[in-house]
Amino acid sequence: MSEKIRSFIAFDIDSQQVLKKFSEAQDLLLASGANLKLVQPQNIHITMRFLGNISPNMVEPISQEMGHVSFMPFNAEILGLGAFPSIKYTRVVWAGIRKGSEKLSDISSQLEPRLRKMGFKSDRKGFNPHLTLARVRTGQNKAELARCIKDLAGFKFGVVEAKSLKLKRSVLTPKGPIYSTLAEVSH
Repeated sequence: MSEKIRSFIAFDIDSQQVLKKFSEAQDLLLASGANLKLVQPQNIHITMRFLGNISPNMVEPISQEMGHVSFMPFNAEILGLGAFPSIKYTRVVWAGIRKGSEKLSDISSQLEPRLRKMGFKSDRKGFNPHLTLARVRTGQNKAELARCIKDLAGFKFGVVEAKSLKLKRSVLTPKGPIYSTLAEVSH
C-alpha cells in the first residue's frame, strides 16, 4: 500500500509584517473569550484548492498542470475579518482579500478544469479567496466573537506578493498541521 499525501495548492505568505498582523488579530479574537483553535501565523496561506489524499505519483502530474496556469506575480491586499458559514454561526474566522481577489479567482478557474481532468471532483464549496485564522471549537462566548469579527471588519493586514503557486503536503499532528512544499511553480 503506497503512502497517501494530504495535499493542497496555495500561495504562502512571506511578509513578516503581515504575519505579525495575523498574530495581532488572533490576540484580539482570543480576547473575546471564544474557544478557538488558532492557525499558527507561519501556516496561514491562501488556499487555491484542497486536494485531499493523493498518491506520491500524482505530485509530478499535478505540478505540470499547475505550470499551465497563466499568471504574473501580483499583489494581494489582506483586509478585514469574516466568518464561515456566517457571523451568527461561526465555524471559521478568516481574513479577506480585497485587491487581488479577481486574479486569485482567475487562477482558480484555470486550475479547476485541469484538476477535474485528472479525476478530482469539483470543489462543491466553490472558490472564495480568504486566509483561515481560526476555527471555532465550541459556541462559548459566540456573541462576543461575532462582535469582535464585526469590529475588525476593516482590520488592515497589509499587502503580500503572490508569486509562486505551491503544491503543499499537510501532515496532521496533535500540535497542529506541519506543511511542506512538494512542488512550486513561479511565473
